[in-house]
Amino acid sequence: MNMQQLMQQAQRMQEQMQKQMEKAQAELANTELKGEAGAGLVKVTMTGRHDVKRVEIDDSLLKEDKEMLEDLIAAAVNDAVRKVEAHSQSAMGSVTQGLNLPPGMKLPF
Repeated sequence: MNMQQLMQQAQRMQEQMQKQMEKAQAELANTELKGEAGAGLVKVTMTGRHDVKRVEIDDSLLKEDKEMLEDLIAAAVNDAVRKVEAHSQSAMGSVTQGLNLPPGMKLPF
């Protein structure tokens, strides 16, 4: 294989990878994950873009003190963020899985 063929193959691989990454990013953006706190008394639904779509608060908490409720909401948001990040890493990892990239090398280049 000459150098020109090698470069063309690399270009095709890069284009294919870009399409796969764009598809995975679009799917992630539409994914909704739910974070929880207080044994499910507070739930936050977040998209893969980190947009909060919904906050659910159990009625029993409305009688509690404001500071505790604020802490539970913050904890539920943080839980949702962690779940979105883990899901994103997993989804993007599956896109790059067959490439045999050197350790530490990340895409896009």
